[in-house]
Amino acid sequence: MSEQNKVISDSRFKELKPFETKLWLSSPTMHGDEQKWVDDAIRTNWVSTVGANINEVEKQIAEYIGVKYAVGLASGTSALHLAIRLAGEKLYGQARTGEGTLRGHKVFCSDMTFNASVNPVAYECGDAVFIDTEYETWNMSPEALEKAFEMYPDVKLIVVAHLYGTPGKIEQIKAIAEKHNALIIEDAAESLGAKYKINGKWLETGTLGYGCISFNGNKIITGSSGGMFLTDNLEYANKVRKWSTQSREAAAWYQHEEIGYNYRMSNIIAGVVRGQLPFLDEHIKQKKAIYERYKKGLADLPVKMNPYDSENSEPNFWLSCMIIEEKFMCRTVRGDKDAIYINEPGKSCPTEILETLSAFNAEGRPIWKPMHLQPIYLDHAFITENGNGRAWSNAYIEGSSIDVGADIFRRGLCLPSDNKMTPEQQDIVIDIIHRCFE
Repeated sequence: MSEQNKVISDSRFKELKPFETKLWLSSPTMHGDEQKWVDDAIRTNWVSTVGANINEVEKQIAEYIGVKYAVGLASGTSALHLAIRLAGEKLYGQARTGEGTLRGHKVFCSDMTFNASVNPVAYECGDAVFIDTEYETWNMSPEALEKAFEMYPDVKLIVVAHLYGTPGKIEQIKAIAEKHNALIIEDAAESLGAKYKINGKWLETGTLGYGCISFNGNKIITGSSGGMFLTDNLEYANKVRKWSTQSREAAAWYQHEEIGYNYRMSNIIAGVVRGQLPFLDEHIKQKKAIYERYKKGLADLPVKMNPYDSENSEPNFWLSCMIIEEKFMCRTVRGDKDAIYINEPGKSCPTEILETLSAFNAEGRPIWKPMHLQPIYLDHAFITENGNGRAWSNAYIEGSSIDVGADIFRRGLCLPSDNKMTPEQQDIVIDIIHRCFE
């Protein structure tokens, strides 16, 4: 019997039928104008990395976010790479050809995030040091960051991600960075349209000087791909624009004085983004309604939704997530690729819920696995609010270490959050989750 049939035949789920069409975690939502601007690019023959669509979306994004310059790039990862390269060059000077700007230098990075946040540090030959998460927003812990500066006082660069569209404690992190004369690169790939409060003023995420956003297919608005670098500094914008077009110099022939990349956004991708932009606020409103419906519908279960600081931030609610209370976790074990669990009445776990949703044709996913647990980064430092998060155990002394990111990863999951999901479909998802705890 297949896993799907096993789940569907379970007595807890009798009378429920799989969704006829799949409920996605977060899929693109098209409105019609996207086609108009793509067709315009093809009709006018501006299909490469220049054109009216690029110019317009750079202008509109800069105005929406409140920065002077936005540079359209091929992806959010491209934006992060060039932001990190730019910051490294500002801090440590231009690197030799074939070497990264961060060679020999450590960088403090959000731990619970997608690896695109931190891989560009490795592209630039830097050494990522992972900063543990805090429970209040599931983002970088200011206490752990301050502890990291005590241990590595020479660090001058911080990469902060806003997880699932929820801003971190950026006012505290910014104050710590300024205290230690460090720069902040803001990974706002998931948080376009989210806001935080700094010194009593509301700002969009991505406005701290080295901001990066993404238009990947599952984001709040999409270009199918694409991203942007955000800044108020014209020099920074020009440098990123130059690097993104293979660093060609102002000569009649192809002259290159520094390494460049094929990272520029195409006018066709920009056309899709141009058609999406007018609907950004509508998408945020829809995503918030989904979050609130989950929060109300799951209120009687031993779970909590992914949290945010309502006084100092306003998420874009890109993904709705939940975390199970510890004493209501069934026994479960995860390996590198597989997981097993034992069903227990009154209890559940992320694997059971995700497998059950999948059996009924609905897509969820685990929380991002923290970077310090990833095989590729196991030899990198990991800092908690108590200091070193690795090698803390002792056979002769009792005690334990706090690892917030690992705990959220173990007990949390992302729920179907597609803004085309109907309230009736979401009610069925909520019912399925309830039955997992029976």
